[in-house]
Amino acid sequence: MPVITYRDALNQAHREEMQRDDRVFLMGEEVAVYQGAYKVSKGLLQEFGEMRVVDTPITELGFAGVGVGAAMVGLRPVIEFMTWNFALLALDQVVNAAAKMLYMSGGQYKMPIVFRGPNGAALQLSAQHSQAWESWLAHIPGLKVVAPGTPYDAKGLLKSAIRDDNPVIVLEGEMLYNTKGEVPDEDYVVPIGKAEVKREGDHCTIVTHGKMILVALRAAEELEKQGIRVDVVDLRTIRPMDVEAITASVRKTNRAVVLEEGWEVCGVGAQVVDYIQRECFDDLDAPVVRVHQADVPMPYAKNLERAAKPDAAKTIAAVKKVMYLE
Repeated sequence: MPVITYRDALNQAHREEMQRDDRVFLMGEEVAVYQGAYKVSKGLLQEFGEMRVVDTPITELGFAGVGVGAAMVGLRPVIEFMTWNFALLALDQVVNAAAKMLYMSGGQYKMPIVFRGPNGAALQLSAQHSQAWESWLAHIPGLKVVAPGTPYDAKGLLKSAIRDDNPVIVLEGEMLYNTKGEVPDEDYVVPIGKAEVKREGDHCTIVTHGKMILVALRAAEELEKQGIRVDVVDLRTIRPMDVEAITASVRKTNRAVVLEEGWEVCGVGAQVVDYIQRECFDDLDAPVVRVHQADVPMPYAKNLERAAKPDAAKTIAAVKKVMYLE
C-alpha cells in the first residue's frame, strides 16, 4: 500500500467523498484559498470551486450554525475548526443544535454534519491552545466522537463520518499531520464504534486513542525488550465506545493501563475504567492504572510542558506497577 501522511489521508477522504456525493461541502477559516491551516484541504478549491470549499470569517459560532442549517435541508457539510480550542464559542451550535435536532424534531430532521479539526497539545502552544476535547464532547448524547491515531484510520473514519446521518466529531491529533502510514488506494471505510488491537500481547492491556496510540506503541516496543508483552487497544471511537474489544483484551491479560492525553478528572479514561470494573472485576489481577496529563493548565516552558504530558516512560512505569514490578 502507498505510504502517505495523516494530512494527505484526510485530504483524500475529503476529495473522494466530494467526488462521490455533490451534497458534501467543506467550510471553515482559511480552508479554501490558503488550503487549510494544516493544508488538509490542499487542492480542493481548485477541483470543486468556491461553492463547495467555503472560506469563512473568524466566527466559529456563525459558520457552525450555517452548517447545522445546511444539514437540516439535506446537504452534508464538513465544518473545519482551525483548532478545537477555537470551537468553544461554537459549542452552542454543536451541543444545543446539532446534537439535539433529531430528537427535538421528533425524527423529522437528520443531521448529517461533521465537525473536525486538530485536538490536544502541540509544542509550546500554552494553556489556551492545548486542550484535549474528547471528554467534553463525548459526554453529549446525540454526538458520535472519533479520534483516529493513524493515517489509515484518519481516512477511513472521516469517510464514515461524512456518510453518517448523525453529527460526528472528528478529533485529529495536532502532532499527527506529518506522521506516515500505509493507506490503500481503493475506497474503504473504518466503521464508527469499532476499536482495533494495534499490537498483541498477553501480560497487560493498554487502552488508548488518538495520538496517544504512538506513545503506547513506543512503550510496548520498549517493554518487549524487557520481556513484557502488552496488548495495545486503540479505541478509535470514543462514543460509542467498543466495550467488547476492551473487555476481551483485559480478560486475556488480566491487567490494564488506560492512557489518555486529557486531564484526569471526568476524563475518557475514567469511563474506560468504569467499563473494566463492571465487566472484568473478577478477571483483574491488579487495580487499573491511568496515565494522563497533569492536573494543571498546559505550561508554556518546554521542560514544564514535557513534565505535564503523558509519555512512554510514564506508560512503562504504569505497566510495571500493575505487574507489581515497581
